[in-house]
Amino acid sequence: MNLLLLEPQHWLNDDQALIQDERAKHAFQILKLSAGDCITLGQLGGNVGFGRVAEINQEQLKIEDIKLNTLPPPALPLTLILGMPRPQMLKRILQTVATMGLTRLCLIQSSRVEKSFWQSPSATEAAIRAQLILGLEQGMATQLPEVQYFRRFRPFIEDELTSIAADTQRLIAHPVADFSVDQAKTNQPTTLAIGPEGGFLDPEVERFREAGFDSVHIGSRILKVETAVPVLLAKLYQC
Repeated sequence: MNLLLLEPQHWLNDDQALIQDERAKHAFQILKLSAGDCITLGQLGGNVGFGRVAEINQEQLKIEDIKLNTLPPPALPLTLILGMPRPQMLKRILQTVATMGLTRLCLIQSSRVEKSFWQSPSATEAAIRAQLILGLEQGMATQLPEVQYFRRFRPFIEDELTSIAADTQRLIAHPVADFSVDQAKTNQPTTLAIGPEGGFLDPEVERFREAGFDSVHIGSRILKVETAVPVLLAKLYQC
């Protein structure tokens, strides 16, 4: 935890906040904070800054003299369309994309996505939000990615994809691709589609291509989704 994110329910007044969750225990046991120590803070959706620990134990952390005067790192102008991953992989990917500054995540159904993935406790809105918050605190950022859920592939492609990808560079990761991602435009508004483990089926790739997506590859090696995501983001945004 490189930064502690504050939400409206945490504020006691204009310059004091109270945390009563696992992060208080983490600050006390792992970070070894004590009264008087300085702590890095951020307001969810707002600025970052510092505060002073007033009281701390395993159950609560009270912070005072809070000053949030610095802009957070800018979010990436990126929408990631992702075939719903396996539950344990989903957790890691969520933290990664939040740390790296993703703006929007669209989780979709495709042929290789098991429908049971959607019923996992890891796939609830609350669980997804919790992992995104962890990623923001790791990356010292405050902008929570927007998450959308599409449980049927065809309606997503036919009814949603055009508006989601409007006015962006459109790319789909695929081992047999038109060109390397290194040849794509960098630091541009982009909609990037990545399949689930095993990838999109060829007919699914073709539907994306019909919607104006160029297929790109990373190289000759086939990476796991959780590895491919940060590699692609780093190449596209030089981060």
